[in-house]
Amino acid sequence: MTAPTPAGPAEALGAALTAEFAAIWAYGPIGVRLTGAARKAARDAEAAHRRRRDSLVVQLSTGGASVPPDRAGYTLPFPVTDRASALRLAVEVEERTAAFWRAAVAATTGADRDRALAALVDYAVRATRWRRTAGISPLTVPFPGRPA
Repeated sequence: MTAPTPAGPAEALGAALTAEFAAIWAYGPIGVRLTGAARKAARDAEAAHRRRRDSLVVQLSTGGASVPPDRAGYTLPFPVTDRASALRLAVEVEERTAAFWRAAVAATTGADRDRALAALVDYAVRATRWRRTAGISPLTVPFPGRPA
């Protein structure tokens, strides 16, 4: 899933909601391949995405904007067969979701922009933690949410 260039705030937030749906779905296959602290981190990450999803659904629906539907499933970018691939997917999920929130930062103002920036920072920090857990270098990227 690639972050689109949204036409306006409602479209950007709708696209971010779609990214949240996909992130929540992806944490199922991630979590079953992890144990211990990493599994707990996956549960916590999924819960964070669920909170943002719920908040966006309420915001969009009460504001009169269109709420994009969730899908029954999403295509993963690669098979998740072991701990290493689960951790790689966790990094990718956070980076991809950050890209949608980065687009929302540019398309919004005021409180919406503050929420989008908070999401972008949250997902950039989580991607860094997943990289550390996976032993991926470099741990950080210069512009989180920006395509490589």
